[in-house]
Amino acid sequence: MSDKISVLYTEEQVNARVRELGEEISRDYAGKSIHIVAILKGATIFACELVKRITIPVTMDFMSVSSYGDATESSGVVKINKDLDEPLEGKEVLVVEDIVDTGNTLSYLLDNLQKRGSASVKLCALLNKPERRLKDVKVDYTGFVIPDAFVVGFGLDYAQKYRNLPYIGIVEPGADD
Repeated sequence: MSDKISVLYTEEQVNARVRELGEEISRDYAGKSIHIVAILKGATIFACELVKRITIPVTMDFMSVSSYGDATESSGVVKINKDLDEPLEGKEVLVVEDIVDTGNTLSYLLDNLQKRGSASVKLCALLNKPERRLKDVKVDYTGFVIPDAFVVGFGLDYAQKYRNLPYIGIVEPGADD
């Protein structure tokens, strides 16, 4: 089985937008430090590129939360596979996610993190797909608003493939070679 991938955002467009987000976050949190909670595995590349462009003090932790498995459609069941290593009490928390789709996972996660005593919890997503939203989730920082398509690259995968692409592309499943 081979997949055709058409470029939605080039590497240059993605890098420019990540730089802009880093500048915006640095301005908004000026005089403070923030605690990044990167959501594994998809947001890893985005989070690493983003923190390099944030000019205020940053600490970082990781969570693994899933509702997809190997499917292209959300299962609707949220599971915490890896929890945080550090407590959140009093911290300015910025959740960094690869994509906001139905909102089921992030609605649960943001509520969960807020209940841990953080000073604030905001959300930064590389991609926002509002057409698919089932739960109301406020995305405070958005890289790109995208159409209802299955995308890969810059950390996003299709059955664990294509995370390493430096651009964001739309997967068009192909036929057997």
